[in-house]
Amino acid sequence: MIRFNIPMKAPDTERYIQEAIESRALAGDGPFAKKCEELIEKKIGSKKFFLAPSGTAALELACMLCGIGPDDEMIVPSYTFSTSAASSVQFGGRPVFVDIRPDTMNIDETKIEAAITEKTKAIMVVHYAAVGCEMDTTCAIAKKHGLYVIEDAAQALNATYKGRYLGTIGDVGCFSFHATKNYNMGEGGGISVNNPEMIERAYHMRDSGTDSYDFERGMVSAYTWVEKGSSYLPSDLQCAYLYPQLLMMDEIKADRLKSWQRYYEGLRPLEEEGRIDLLEVPEYCDHNGHIFYVKCKDNEEREALRLFLKERGIQAVFHYQPLHASKAGKRYGRFCGEDVYTTKDSSRLLRLPLYYGLTTEDLDTVVKTVKEFYGRA
Repeated sequence: MIRFNIPMKAPDTERYIQEAIESRALAGDGPFAKKCEELIEKKIGSKKFFLAPSGTAALELACMLCGIGPDDEMIVPSYTFSTSAASSVQFGGRPVFVDIRPDTMNIDETKIEAAITEKTKAIMVVHYAAVGCEMDTTCAIAKKHGLYVIEDAAQALNATYKGRYLGTIGDVGCFSFHATKNYNMGEGGGISVNNPEMIERAYHMRDSGTDSYDFERGMVSAYTWVEKGSSYLPSDLQCAYLYPQLLMMDEIKADRLKSWQRYYEGLRPLEEEGRIDLLEVPEYCDHNGHIFYVKCKDNEEREALRLFLKERGIQAVFHYQPLHASKAGKRYGRFCGEDVYTTKDSSRLLRLPLYYGLTTEDLDTVVKTVKEFYGRA
């Protein structure tokens, strides 16, 4: 069986977890949390990076920092995970869905401005497969209309757009360290606060709305409730699991990119023959090898290929279903413009196995099997 994903486990993981246990500092904001945050800040150039219990928690914190409340609108692509939109709904906001680009599956930046109303508060971009959205255009639109930019960079740690790390370009960047991600702590997330005016409030909001950070610095004599917020602090045991992966961040990226490239070179002939479409990575983007997918002719062919691979011991999966067509999407949000690519392209996309340590033999088996399917067809 060639599994779709095997969560990354770095060398010395057990040693670091044991160190955390022996320290007895197991609650949030512990020694390993601080080490992880410092490593990521230094790597990506974040003004301030905080770990969180999940990517969802990071998105919710971002919405709070941007002040999204009842009846505020947030523009977001329909092709994304539910929490990209649900994070605004949590505070009474309304997601406004727009179409995607077929080349990258990212938000179509040319559709954003038409979706802006007097209620719009923020634009959320989602860097699908760690390929950067068109951030120059998006940020220019946001500046013109006085809007916040939230980057859902859940998949995109250690990937760049025009030399800048994804998640550090907008006001706030949100990351996931879920078991399916390149760098994981089982369940976890993080937030890069890039707008200096938000940093102090982020300290308060992530710590149940209290000013305990100010108390620790001796700025107040006792800490109290000063801001809306919640408990957004992961256990230090989780952070100890993540820490050794961050020490080998570039090695993990290089391994995944090597696998990604072998897929691409092996399946490129099928694209040239017009049998499939592959992800297009703009020359100004440096991705991290998070996802490799093929796009089949349609949903029927996609499902036939998935079952063909499954019968031969290869796990391949489809991905997001358009949010605007979901029960909750219809209830809480609305779609602006025409759905040209969101439904069509999401219904024909199939993700192939990709994880750290995937062997050349297994990669070649997957490529060979995909080619067999199309040879048979």
